[in-house]
Amino acid sequence: MRVAGLSLSLILCLGVLAAAAQTTDEATAPVVETATAAADSGDTAWMLVSSGLVLLMVPGLALFYGGMVRRKNVLSSMMHSFIALGVVGIQWVVVGYSIAFGDSIGGWVGNPMSKFLMLSVRPDSLWGTVPESTFAMFQGMFAIITPALISGAIAERVRFRAYVLFILLWSTLVYDPLAHWVWNPDGWLLKLGALDFAGGTVVHLSSGISALVMAKMLGSRRGYPSGDMLPHNLTMTLLGAGLLWFGWFGFNAGSAVASNSTAAVAFAATHIAAASGILGWLAVEKLHRGHPSALGAASGLVAGLVGVTPAAGFVAPWAAIVIGLTVGALCYGAVVMKGRFGYDDSLDAFGVHGVGGTWGALMTGVVATIGASGLVLGNAGQLADQFVAVVAAGAYAVIVTWILFKIIDAVVGFRIDPESEQIGLDQVEHGEVGYNM
Repeated sequence: MRVAGLSLSLILCLGVLAAAAQTTDEATAPVVETATAAADSGDTAWMLVSSGLVLLMVPGLALFYGGMVRRKNVLSSMMHSFIALGVVGIQWVVVGYSIAFGDSIGGWVGNPMSKFLMLSVRPDSLWGTVPESTFAMFQGMFAIITPALISGAIAERVRFRAYVLFILLWSTLVYDPLAHWVWNPDGWLLKLGALDFAGGTVVHLSSGISALVMAKMLGSRRGYPSGDMLPHNLTMTLLGAGLLWFGWFGFNAGSAVASNSTAAVAFAATHIAAASGILGWLAVEKLHRGHPSALGAASGLVAGLVGVTPAAGFVAPWAAIVIGLTVGALCYGAVVMKGRFGYDDSLDAFGVHGVGGTWGALMTGVVATIGASGLVLGNAGQLADQFVAVVAAGAYAVIVTWILFKIIDAVVGFRIDPESEQIGLDQVEHGEVGYNM
């Protein structure tokens, strides 16, 4: 809390100084692209709605993850999603938006001061056909949910203060630069030709591979895998999955940044891939375990959504079916295999988001046929570009996550003590319980 207080004080002081400088010398204020015409009302309305839909995914994720942990950790797990709304929500305004979408420094990172505290984002600033403030808030929702995805791999055994510090630093040093690489007009991966319509590499691969690093370094939960680690409330998980499916329409179709045919293509692909993901996961689960499970249906639809995210605006319905079916089966296999590799990814963050995001990014280079051409249209170069993006984003996320874990663990300690883990994080970390019966 002392670190947070000092950080907030510094932010406020810098904000006052920056605002004063802007007021006294408008001529030296950051130059931004301002509107030469009014924003398109239809595009703006769609982007405002999409921003709200992506925000809804955060409590959806909280429910999805919260139902899968044991009863004594339900609030702790849900807090991992909700605290990101506060921490990353402010970080994005202060410096995150600048790093991701500010003036590029060599295609690698944005100038942190170019849009500091969003002072240069004025009412008449446009991003395409929508107000820049709307675009910034839409992208901010992506920044919020991405580190929250990582929490699924470290649930039930991590200190809350360490987690808060981690998501603050990870967002700044991993997510924001990756968003710059892929989505900033001057980003090096975008200029290379890599496609990522709504976050296969930026959101899902980066969080999934970081989750694997965290799970390996943190170690398994006490008693895993022989202990009772069953989900305590699958009805909650199914509700969360439904909210994620609903919110994902804003996540993917909103990434068109307009209410147009590209958004319609992404909307259709999103729904089709989610439906196919359910079928792909359950078909393999039935063959392997003898029965299709409710948890499998929830996980399968999320896997389908993850897999189609990088491809959503570039693929026809048939391709969305292919992506959904294959990613559902592949992610099921990844989840099953974690026991053989000996790591405790508590809620399968890597198995679904890391594997699904990687597969979706590569499949984009295969089946893209709308606004881009993949391998099926004879463009093998697109698949090569996708491979470069996957390797670069994955390697960068692994290295920085490993360094952050080491530093934070040395300073505040990541893992809770065995006694606290036995009692449960709800009581120990938050002084309350999820159910008073």
